[in-house]
Amino acid sequence: MKKLTNFLYFTIALFMLVGCVGNTNEESTTDSSENSSVSIEEDTTETDESTSTSELEESDNDDANDNSTEESVNSDSHSSTSENSDSNVGDKEDKETLSQFSSEQIEYARVWLQLGPNQEIDELNVRHIPAGQPINPNDDTSASYPEDVIQLAGPRLVDGSVTYSGNGDGTINVYNVPLRWDGRYPAGENFYTDIIENTERVYVEPGDDDEIIELIEVLNVRY
Repeated sequence: MKKLTNFLYFTIALFMLVGCVGNTNEESTTDSSENSSVSIEEDTTETDESTSTSELEESDNDDANDNSTEESVNSDSHSSTSENSDSNVGDKEDKETLSQFSSEQIEYARVWLQLGPNQEIDELNVRHIPAGQPINPNDDTSASYPEDVIQLAGPRLVDGSVTYSGNGDGTINVYNVPLRWDGRYPAGENFYTDIIENTERVYVEPGDDDEIIELIEVLNVRY
């Protein structure tokens, strides 16, 4: 009987010991699992925060680079447009065209460019002579011009002259008269009548625009 009682006590003590060990292992396993879970969650949170921060920094850098590139492109475009605009304005201001001048000025320059004896002149004098004026004012036997004429001449006698009337169709009537009359007078009315009847009809070429403009710029018109 005593042995049976001792066996029962031993058995109960063994069960209690096994139960304690089991609880300890479960608690340890639970604690370990919880700690592992917390560690994983913390690592995941830190990783997510790190990734989010890195993405934000990259996004900010990309935006800054895009803005910088866009500003640079806009600046270059504006600068190029401004330079082209300034260049175009300068060209327009520097470049003179025939449209800036009157048809009379262009005519004077074209006639001299085609018929003027001397092209190297620093002044082109233009004199309007009305109809009825004597061809040679120094000769009492001189005939008179039957129409209004224009006399072009350089500043010197050696530059020569061109006396003509316009026909309004691109042609002119050229009178063969000198800038200064030399000879014996009176020459007689027939002499001057021959000049009037033998005028030469000439078509005036357009000429080079730059050369025309150079002559227009040295015109000295008198009426």
